[in-house]
Amino acid sequence: MMILTAGLLLDALFGDPVWLYHPVRMIGKLITGLEWLLDRLFRISGEREADQKRKLFAGGLLVLGTVVFSVAVPAGILHFADHIHHGLYLLLSCFFCYQLLAMRSLKAESMKVYTALLQEGLAAGRKAVSMIVGRDTEALTEEGVIKATVETIAENTSDGVIAPLFYMTLLGVPGGFFYKAVNTMDSMVGYKNDRYLYFGRAAARLDDLLNYIPARLAALFMIAAAFLLRMDAKGAVHVWKRDRRKHKSPNSAQTESVCAGALQVQLAGNAYYFGRLYEKPFIGDPIRRIEREDIRRAGKLLVMTTVLFYLCCMACLFLCMALHGKVIL
Repeated sequence: MMILTAGLLLDALFGDPVWLYHPVRMIGKLITGLEWLLDRLFRISGEREADQKRKLFAGGLLVLGTVVFSVAVPAGILHFADHIHHGLYLLLSCFFCYQLLAMRSLKAESMKVYTALLQEGLAAGRKAVSMIVGRDTEALTEEGVIKATVETIAENTSDGVIAPLFYMTLLGVPGGFFYKAVNTMDSMVGYKNDRYLYFGRAAARLDDLLNYIPARLAALFMIAAAFLLRMDAKGAVHVWKRDRRKHKSPNSAQTESVCAGALQVQLAGNAYYFGRLYEKPFIGDPIRRIEREDIRRAGKLLVMTTVLFYLCCMACLFLCMALHGKVIL
């Protein structure tokens, strides 16, 4: 309980620090290194049908290696710290928890887009949004920039905050590292292109599995947040029920649909990635045109959803303490 509370407070106060040894960046470097090694061993760049099985096998090894290292190293550090002094264990646990959450940084990066559009215009807005989305941004209109930002806030409310909190509540800090390892792999190799279609499949499928429950919890808590913030909670429920499956990912449209309904705007639609057009259905209804202020509104939804879910996690931990008579830190 103390660890989650301290981690969330540190994230809210300081955000994501830009430094070389950030745990998630280290996981990214591990994935890059393992991918290079597996490419040398299994030649994952091949395109023949026989190469597909090799790519799938190599992708499974990538998942296994990344998860084992990403969980074992911090778990070992915490175990060693606890042998030295329990206070050191608690400090490191709080620090790791803080590093695994991304509420403040997500809100801050989205506000950079808002400020760029407001003060410097469309070109600056395109540049700012290119830092937080994977789609091509060079030809985006102002509405396109805003839409991409709002979608990122909505989707990453689950990936960047709710899911890590969920797994740390269930499995402690190592559980958070387990989730982050898989989620980072998906963001790096979970693409449907010639190189990653088979090699990244294991990571993508495991990420879908791990996000299945957190994404739906995030959607429900975002509906509650919309109600408390006096947004269109009824519309959020309606659009969520109708559009939550309008995405190739089983999870991404969960919070996007709630956000679209709460803000009374239309999200998603066709987008370009690496110069190629990807056709995607719209999510939500264009009751009104999307505007710059929707970035701020989506940020408020992010924060309120986080607070509500944190309180739920605390209630669950209190209940476990009451039932088992054991203090949960």
